[in-house]
Amino acid sequence: MSLTRAVLLGLVVTVAAPLQAQSADSIIRRTSTIYRQLHSLTADFDQVISNEMIGTFKSRGALAQSGPSRLSMRFTDPGGEAIVIDGTSIWIYTPSTTPGQVLRAPLVRAAGYGVNLLGWLLDRPTERYTVSYLRADTVAGTAVDVLRLAPAVDGLPFTSATLWLARSDGLPRRLEVSEPSGNRRTLTLSKLRTNLTLPADTFTFTPPTGVKVIDQ
Repeated sequence: MSLTRAVLLGLVVTVAAPLQAQSADSIIRRTSTIYRQLHSLTADFDQVISNEMIGTFKSRGALAQSGPSRLSMRFTDPGGEAIVIDGTSIWIYTPSTTPGQVLRAPLVRAAGYGVNLLGWLLDRPTERYTVSYLRADTVAGTAVDVLRLAPAVDGLPFTSATLWLARSDGLPRRLEVSEPSGNRRTLTLSKLRTNLTLPADTFTFTPPTGVKVIDQ
């Protein structure tokens, strides 16, 4: 390699790194702004939870969100299961693994997101994470930018996260998080719809007859 070519290559590498960092910050800031301005978001989801010790678990259903403290995940597989955040409490109803009971816990975490992955990752992310650009990609035919988020403060429920953010509307099409428990959770979203007027009971959970409520 000639000296001139080596110098030029070095300049390209030197310039590319800050440009990628700048691009990652601008992409995540755009997504965060769009997310925080939403009145509501609904989508279909496919979820995969994998753990080297206990295996892989797949599920799917419909997701709805209105603000960071109201979330509904109603599962069609396993059917009838639900995770609901109603603004004050988190309800977790998973009869396939814990039959005859529903867990209820107060929404007391400092950020107030509970099990809401979108809230943890998209509400003011640059205050909580160091963001880096990984690559361009596609998800179900949608062009996306793939970003990695590394925790920059204590108290976050993930050791790392990867986001696939659509170039068209800035919204996530896939989220992958690694949790301290060893779980790797991947959530793929499709049929996203924004700012719909949702039914009043969307973020309400009523325990089925005979199901015991376990307060955490």
